[in-house]
Amino acid sequence: MAEAARSIDRIDTGPRFTHADAAALNARYAEASAEEILRAVLVDGVAGKVALVSSFGAESAVLLHLASRVDPGAPVLFLETGKHFPETLEYRDTLIGTLGLTGVVNLRPDPAALAAKDESGLRWSYDPDGCCEIRKVVPLARALAEFDASISGRKAFQSATRAELPVFEIDESDTAGRLKVNPLIGWSVADLQAHLDKHDLPRHPLVEQGYPSIGCMPCTSKVAEGEDPRSGRWRGWDKTECGIHSATGAGDSSNLPPDYEPVF
Repeated sequence: MAEAARSIDRIDTGPRFTHADAAALNARYAEASAEEILRAVLVDGVAGKVALVSSFGAESAVLLHLASRVDPGAPVLFLETGKHFPETLEYRDTLIGTLGLTGVVNLRPDPAALAAKDESGLRWSYDPDGCCEIRKVVPLARALAEFDASISGRKAFQSATRAELPVFEIDESDTAGRLKVNPLIGWSVADLQAHLDKHDLPRHPLVEQGYPSIGCMPCTSKVAEGEDPRSGRWRGWDKTECGIHSATGAGDSSNLPPDYEPVF
């Protein structure tokens, strides 16, 4: 009698999530509020192990506040590039204290990579893409490798290519099928302002000084009246994004509504 075939244990190499999974989640939570979506993701576990990614910039307080009401201990990844405005670091600490955030993780670039590729610390001045790669893209990719999903603060009004983004999407920068969640994608400028006012949330101090979009200090300049809010980012370069969203088509912000005047 022939020996019965043995079963062989196999490592599951399939993706965490598929486009069909994202579509099903979008259908399921089509009428859900941002806070309900965050609760489903952070508490109910519909997206597995999740981290929120925040720049603690001009538009960060709303999402962080909503997340803090759901789970103040949720992981919040902050890219500590070594090039931030002092005001941004102070604002980060202010929001951590005000909102009671206990899961903030500061992601720093690899010292060996800095020594090899940006020893002078001036790479931003001649190769901003390379600087962002070392200080933002690689550290975030390394940190997110252990998570099944990430939460972003992108909004549809910010650019034409963000206008059609769903709440749940597949992060195309991750071959293992990581999910990306955009709970504020349908929020308007008025929605954000109303939430900030209602809950008396702290504003980033640089917004009042003419910085409606805030990144690293060397690559962020003030924006004049009538200019695109992101025109102060990498001024003089053909660059509008740092690269952490580029795989999903974040694009530029040339099609912002004419009345878009962020005060958050």
